[in-house]
Amino acid sequence: QVQLVESGGGLVQPGGSLRLSCAASGSIFNLYAVNWYRQAPGKQREWVATISPSRITNYLDSVKGRLNTSRDNAKNTVYLQKNSLKPEDTAVYYCNQRVGWGQGTQVTVYS
Repeated sequence: QVQLVESGGGLVQPGGSLRLSCAASGSIFNLYAVNWYRQAPGKQREWVATISPSRITNYLDSVKGRLNTSRDNAKNTVYLQKNSLKPEDTAVYYCNQRVGWGQGTQVTVYS
């Protein structure tokens, strides 16, 4: 089973940018899509983005144009570039592949 580890979260002011990483172990990483989710305080976890093995991407409507996900199959890593951050983007961000989940990384947007 793939092990996933997120990193790159932190504190940022509105309008700022962050790049999250999701590093995976295992040889099957490149064969499956990777999903990004987020969970804001007091809310349910929601899907944010997906990138397929061939790098086809899909995004939640509310983040289109501000988030971009990419993958480096040689490094077994997926990235989530977050631009023009808003306070409502504050959440724990998780990556997921099949049944595997990372531990999450906290993103806090404050003014």
